[in-house]
Amino acid sequence: MIKKTFALLLLTRNTHAFSAATLSVARTASAATSQTRLFNAPKHDVRSGGNVEMDPEELKIQNALAEHQQNAPKLGFPTDVRTLVQYNHGFAVMSTNSKANPGFPGGSVVGFAPDELGRPVFIFSGMSTHTQDLLADPKCSLTIASKEFKGAADGRVNLMGKVTLVPKEEKDAMKAVYLAKHPGAFWVDFGDFNWFRMDEIMDIRFVGGFARAGSITPEEYAEAKPDPVSAFGPAIANHMNDDHMESTIAMVAHAIPGLDVSEAVITSVDSLGMYVKCTRTPRASDQPQQFKIRLPFPRRITDRKEVKDVIVEMTRAAAATKSTQIQQDPTGSNRIQHSIYLDDSLN
Repeated sequence: MIKKTFALLLLTRNTHAFSAATLSVARTASAATSQTRLFNAPKHDVRSGGNVEMDPEELKIQNALAEHQQNAPKLGFPTDVRTLVQYNHGFAVMSTNSKANPGFPGGSVVGFAPDELGRPVFIFSGMSTHTQDLLADPKCSLTIASKEFKGAADGRVNLMGKVTLVPKEEKDAMKAVYLAKHPGAFWVDFGDFNWFRMDEIMDIRFVGGFARAGSITPEEYAEAKPDPVSAFGPAIANHMNDDHMESTIAMVAHAIPGLDVSEAVITSVDSLGMYVKCTRTPRASDQPQQFKIRLPFPRRITDRKEVKDVIVEMTRAAAATKSTQIQQDPTGSNRIQHSIYLDDSLN
C-alpha cells in the first residue's frame, strides 16, 4: 500500500514503518560460484516486525509524495554520471592491484581531470605505489564522489577499467585538460612525472543516493554530455540555502500539499530541477526524518538567468497558495516573494 513511498525517504532516521521487501536490493549468487555462506547476505533489511499502522493523514501525504516523485523529470543515469565526473572537485579514490602485496588491493587518493570523452586523465610520479601498480597491471577502479558529497544520500560513481600511459604526441593536450581542472598543478612539468589515462572503461556503477542506484554501459557514458546548468548549480544552491531557505520550504509545500518541512537544503541544481534534502517530523511522531526529494522546474532551463526566472516563478506560485491558505496573515507570503524578487545575486 505504501511501498512506493519508501524509496523516497533517502536519509530517514525513523525507519520503523519501512517495508524490507521494497528496499531490498539483494543480489542472488549461484552456489556454484562460492563455497562461502554469507550469514549477512546483501540486502537493505530495515526492521521487520509485522505491519505498522500509519496515521491516515500521514499516509495521504506519503502517497502524494510518492506520486510526485515518480513523475518528477530527472536527467537520467548517463547524464547524471557524466555530469558528476565532469564537475567533481578533481580528486577520487583509485584502487589498484598491489604489486608489493599480491592479491591485495592498493588504495590512493589521486588527482584527475576528465577529457572531452569523460576519460579520466592523471599525472603520476614514478615513485608512487599506484604508478608501479598500474605499470604491472593496468586494471583498476576509480571512485568519484559528487562535489557536494557529505554522506550516503549524495552521488558517487565507480569507473572500472584500464589505466595506461598516454602516447608522447598527446601529452600537450593532456596537460591542457589537467590544468583546466587543476590550475596550480606545477608538477605537470616535472621530468619524473608521467601522463596516464583510463582509455578502456569497462564498467560504470552509479549511486545517486539511498535506493537510487544502477549501472550504465561504456557506450552510454561516452555518448552522454555533462548537464550545463550543473556547472554553476552549487553556487545557486549555496545562495538559496544561505539566504532564501524559507522560499525553498514554501516551494516544497506547494509541490507536495501537506508536506510541511522545517528545513529544506538544496543539494544540487540541474537543467530540469533541484534535489532538496528535507527535515520533517511526521504526524504522530516525535522523531525527525531527513530525506531527499526531487523538486522539478516547470520547464528545461539552459542558463543562469533562466534559473532565477524559474525560481521566482515557483516562489510566486508557492506564495500565492500560502496567501489563500492563511488569509489572516497576508504579509507572510509577501515576505517570501520579496526575499527573492529583490535579490539579483542569482544572475
